[in-house]
Amino acid sequence: MDGADFDLVVAGAGGGLVAALRAAELGATVLVVDADEHFTRGNNTSMCTAMIPAAGTRWQHDAGVDDSVERFVADIEHKTEGTADRTLARALARASAPLVTWLADEQALDLELVTDFRYPGHSADRCHTITGRHGSRLLRHLVRRAHDHPAIEVIAPMSLESVHTTDGAVSGVDIATPDGNREKVSTSSVLLATNGFGADPNLVRRWIPEIAEAEYHGGRFSRGDALRIGAELGADVGYLDAYQGHAALSARSRTLVGWATVLHGGIIVNVEGTRFAAESGGYSEFAAILAAQPEAKGWIVVDQHIENLCMAFDDFRAVSDDGSLVRADTAEDLAARLDLPANALENELDAARRSALGQEPDRQGRTDERHPLAAPYVAIAITPALFHTQGGLAVDEHARVLAEGAPIPGLYASGGAATGVSGHGASGYLAGNGLIAALGLAYLAAEHVGRTHSA
Repeated sequence: MDGADFDLVVAGAGGGLVAALRAAELGATVLVVDADEHFTRGNNTSMCTAMIPAAGTRWQHDAGVDDSVERFVADIEHKTEGTADRTLARALARASAPLVTWLADEQALDLELVTDFRYPGHSADRCHTITGRHGSRLLRHLVRRAHDHPAIEVIAPMSLESVHTTDGAVSGVDIATPDGNREKVSTSSVLLATNGFGADPNLVRRWIPEIAEAEYHGGRFSRGDALRIGAELGADVGYLDAYQGHAALSARSRTLVGWATVLHGGIIVNVEGTRFAAESGGYSEFAAILAAQPEAKGWIVVDQHIENLCMAFDDFRAVSDDGSLVRADTAEDLAARLDLPANALENELDAARRSALGQEPDRQGRTDERHPLAAPYVAIAITPALFHTQGGLAVDEHARVLAEGAPIPGLYASGGAATGVSGHGASGYLAGNGLIAALGLAYLAAEHVGRTHSA
């Protein structure tokens, strides 16, 4: 391949595959490389719940859901307390409906609108997903489509080592195999879709120390490659303190339990058998709250009704199948099985039920409508985790990487490699922000590459 020409090189075979497919559809030749030989089950796209937020779609129309780009942007601004990049938020919100429509109509992805629950911060049902609600299914579909396209070549394991420029514009890349075999490829466009830096403990401790001791549950090749490559080209960066945490990782199986357990009415207690925060605030910010609890662990407590509702998720079924669910007929029995103070747990469960029924204010200030828990109970031990970082290279509305505020011609970034729309810290993360940044920015980059290629 030495010296081969491609119109676009994509580094990262997760959400970056959207760029490859769309650019190829627009007439470009595309090379996709990924450092992970097992990327189909090892990157963040494969680990997510496949929730793609989109506003003003036909699925929403059919379900009678009133939504708009403006409403989506307003929700992002509200969740981030006005700290998110508004230009980027608007670009992704505007691209969201065309993106999911393209995925369904051109890429044959069978999408459905999630209406059985709503993640905190979304004021409308706008998360679109697939059967099983798991990223591995989404990624396998995109990989099959990419392999079937004659204009796309996918190589793994192969990493992008550096990007070359001529007169300030992208002109080629160096790619390398794990054993150090390097090749040069000529190209006028590069998309960095290598995720963030969650797998580099030193960078995590530097930029997001509050979650540095929590378990990392993300792609092992998310080591900040985009930051390194961008720095070599003088690229701007932003929001490096932003991240998506998760408070619902199974302590036994290290599989995502899922926040639907909580949104349907589950509560979270610590090792003292007591609740300690309003669970309705969001799973990302709750990770650091859980990490600050004694022994940095807790339990989600649900009942059989909620258990049945959560079986729509592949992840939850996996947690159930591996024996992580602890069952008990009474609160006293549950406390004994979890080795928690019986009086404390029973008191919390009784109070949570009364508040869910509207009989008294919630002790932690929870105000969402939810199912009142009733025996028999089900509990899952959980541990806080870092899923992925949400800051990176500064990009514009076309996903072009910026240097001193101006685009670097031919260089693009998406997903965790780019600045997202989650503001700072963990509390600004709105469910689906990671996937809309991964897929949406890749889509916008491909659109721009396509226009440039055809000009």
